[in-house]
Amino acid sequence: MLAAIATSAASLLLVPTAGLLGHRALKRVRNVSLMKIDSSNGINEQGFVRIGGIDQWISVRGDDLTNPVILELHGGPGASTAIFGPRTRCWEQHFTLVRWDMRGTLKTLGHGGAGRQGEMSFERIYADAVEVTDHIRTRLGVDRVVLLGHSYGSAFGLRLAREFPERYLAYVGTDQNIHDCGRDDSVHQALLTRLRASGKHKELAAVERLDDDKRRWTHRERAMHAKLLATSDRLTLDTMKKVVMGSLWLSPLHSLRELGHFMKGMSFSEQVTAGASAFDDWADGTDFKIPFFLFQGEKDVLTSPVLARRFFDDVRAPVKEFALIEDCSHFAAFRRPDRFLELLLAHVRPVATTSKAVRPY
Repeated sequence: MLAAIATSAASLLLVPTAGLLGHRALKRVRNVSLMKIDSSNGINEQGFVRIGGIDQWISVRGDDLTNPVILELHGGPGASTAIFGPRTRCWEQHFTLVRWDMRGTLKTLGHGGAGRQGEMSFERIYADAVEVTDHIRTRLGVDRVVLLGHSYGSAFGLRLAREFPERYLAYVGTDQNIHDCGRDDSVHQALLTRLRASGKHKELAAVERLDDDKRRWTHRERAMHAKLLATSDRLTLDTMKKVVMGSLWLSPLHSLRELGHFMKGMSFSEQVTAGASAFDDWADGTDFKIPFFLFQGEKDVLTSPVLARRFFDDVRAPVKEFALIEDCSHFAAFRRPDRFLELLLAHVRPVATTSKAVRPY
């Protein structure tokens, strides 16, 4: 959904100067050193696994295999979180972190090409997520894993946590998407207010032309709306440029060619959003049989912390906790990975480590 703004912010990166390339090379060397795992009981595996009939890229990293396992579901759709590896290196000291490029995303897209991604739908990727979960459970010898949903990945996460409690130790949502069939339009109204205040009449007119019923928007219209949400807010735009695009540019795991795959993946994956357009998270159920956590950016203009809190208040779960990440909009976990780790250690790791779900490796 953020493909257009990401492409705009990345335009300079895709036509780099010699100076930029030199700076990138130096920073990537530092990041390679930062991401090194040399502990005797650690793991650092990346490669393609056959999931849902196609090869999909999965990374498994951590300093200690006795730590709880986190399966991360990236957002976008099509926006791999593997680019944030150096920023989230500290997470791997306390958790084994599994990152997966969904079909239509970055390395998975680059490996097979757009013509070999198979069915691009919410339902197909949801089924892939179950298969990835079972692959990781078998590979690491664990009964259950912590499920971490970022942004659009949290739409998958909510449903997986509700449907398959036997597979998951806990659910953690951040940049949490809450679908309510369009009953709450506060994010949309706030966008109109910002566009009016900034005198962006062309953009305002485009938003005002959208159907009052969000369920009728095309995936292109949803992408346009998301772009304007991000670009009209200073903090979100700053995060997109410095945190998201900065991480992509300096990632030691990705080549210059793969920067283009990242952009293409988000545009290519926009079609997936149609599958969730009529979701109603309250109607689908607020009862969860596993611990439930939402850690939201306090100033998020894309996924409202107020709406997330409203849903959280209605959730019934064995343990639950809600927290705001200060001075953050969207991508809060990556703008302040240290603060996000504090929340994981304070609330999530205790329930994960007291479970008897972990078997010897």
